[in-house]
Amino acid sequence: MRVAVVDYDAGNTLSVTRALARAGAGVELTSEPERVLAADALVLPGVGAFGDCVGKLRERGLDEACREAYRSGKPFLGVCVGLQVLFESSEESPGTAGLGLLPGRVVRFRGEGLRVPHMGWNTLRVRGEHPVLEGLDGEAFYFVHSYHPEPAEPGDLLASALYGGEFCAAAGRENLFAVQFHPEKSSRAGLRLYENFLGWARGLS
Repeated sequence: MRVAVVDYDAGNTLSVTRALARAGAGVELTSEPERVLAADALVLPGVGAFGDCVGKLRERGLDEACREAYRSGKPFLGVCVGLQVLFESSEESPGTAGLGLLPGRVVRFRGEGLRVPHMGWNTLRVRGEHPVLEGLDGEAFYFVHSYHPEPAEPGDLLASALYGGEFCAAAGRENLFAVQFHPEKSSRAGLRLYENFLGWARGLS
């Protein structure tokens, strides 16, 4: 299976490509929309600010490539800010529209005495059966973020974690799955998630 990792100068692409290769994928790092659409599956990583990431995707025509890939049924994995940009908007970048593949918005952590960003290991709470989350309920993953999504549709929330209250740690629908944490920094559990994603993607293809 050939997996396109979307390269738009806003992602932890080296670690992601290495982890996917270790999980058994044939990986292509690309900034070309045509190559994203030609791949069997795609992974959208992301670090930094919501608005910057959306802007860089648009500059390269990768925003529409991601939308088209989703509409075509291609297996799609978002990672960290690659999850956040799938939603409609973010408090971090008022006035900037996200890709809009998932209804809802991204909000900042709030709470008296709560340290922001949320940084470090946290336990995943799986909210419903999904092939990518198989065997991962209760596992620890590595998070670094100040904002988190609030899905408008309850069924899009696939896993959560606790930090000043419960927040969305994984979301998706149909051929789309995305996580707020960094699987590539999450040791064996992270590798298992990438392996699960590849297995799920092969079943969708």
